[in-house]
Amino acid sequence: MNVPVARIFLLSHMRAYTSLIGHLLGSHPEIDGYYEMHLGYTGVDDLARQACAYATHTAFKPGSRYLFDKLLHNTHAFAPENLGVTDVSVLVSIRPPVPTLKSIVSLFARKPAEVLYAEPAGAAAYYVERLAALADFACRHPGRYRYFDAPLIRTDTPRLLATLGNWLGLATPLAETYQTFAKTGVAGAGDSSSAITAGHVIRMPTAYPELALDPAILASVERTYAEVRSTLVAHAADALTQG
Repeated sequence: MNVPVARIFLLSHMRAYTSLIGHLLGSHPEIDGYYEMHLGYTGVDDLARQACAYATHTAFKPGSRYLFDKLLHNTHAFAPENLGVTDVSVLVSIRPPVPTLKSIVSLFARKPAEVLYAEPAGAAAYYVERLAALADFACRHPGRYRYFDAPLIRTDTPRLLATLGNWLGLATPLAETYQTFAKTGVAGAGDSSSAITAGHVIRMPTAYPELALDPAILASVERTYAEVRSTLVAHAADALTQG
């Protein structure tokens, strides 16, 4: 088994275009992986476990350098300092509260079982807790990651992809189109909406005008987002922001 020797980890939260980013990265000849594997990484054995799990349904590309995964939940621990000599590239990205919370609620409201995230309060609690964990990671690992604002994948796609390619040292540019894979659109592996099967970046975001957010909850969440974003940018080795 030709296992890539380096890793890319994207630390973010649900509904922050991470499936789109994963597919764009995973379609590059130097990168394997594109979906959320629901694994934690606190030691070198976890890297072997990741490679074995991925290989159960997808063959590694000949000559690929990287294996990608994304971590969106606090239940999956991440300690890059314990991953040995492996070349690990860490990306961190967050999306503003209003579109994120509406997207989370809309997604989980369509699921048959009752889910906490289907209500704005539950979605907000998840979002705030995840942002706090990302801020904690940034403070404990200054200069260990690179940050980008999630909406850039739609608002300034060429600049973001060029920056990601530069950060990762890719020999050829990242394309704005992508492949679909075995787990594309599969619930539990990432975005399960039809949008991810498009094969290209959809510029126009969904507004969800039918969803309303409590002003008091939103004001608190907005403050948390601003504080965390500032922390992430300040501690990053490099950052790409909307301005």
